[in-house]
Amino acid sequence: MASKRGKQTVRGMFLSMAVATAAAGVVYIFVPHDKNANPVPAVDYRVELLTARRAAPYPVVAPDGLAKDWKPTSVRYDREAGNSWHLGFLDPEGKYVAVEQSTSPVKKYVTEVSQNAKDTGRTRQVAGEAWQHWKGDKYDALVRHDKDATTVVTGSASADRLAEMAAALKAS
Repeated sequence: MASKRGKQTVRGMFLSMAVATAAAGVVYIFVPHDKNANPVPAVDYRVELLTARRAAPYPVVAPDGLAKDWKPTSVRYDREAGNSWHLGFLDPEGKYVAVEQSTSPVKKYVTEVSQNAKDTGRTRQVAGEAWQHWKGDKYDALVRHDKDATTVVTGSASADRLAEMAAALKAS
């Protein structure tokens, strides 16, 4: 008798699994999927920008005049972490570009926000300003150090896209 009961239990378990798998398959087939959907939502950074501009001891920059296909994805200001300002974007090709500013020590800060990029010793002229070029395995960066803060434009985007963002930066 025990042998028959064990077979029924195993058989019931397999039937239950088959029904659950079939139900999951039906849900998967009939729930719409958009393979081109971008899961990263856009953020509105205007309030944080105004707050950072009031709080920071340096002129906080943000892009002005970028094409509408640049998508802002992250923003933060942290007074405790060297008055750091961060504004992240996806460029028109979906590559990441970040604007970073801080009063933290230059080498340590740039290395951190650029994912360990190294100074190449070269510069690039962008909108009449000389930016240091840093190169890394994951991110490249354009770096400008003023007396009050360091500004970094970094990310996985092309050097031209980084320069496009740097050229669009305005302090107010």
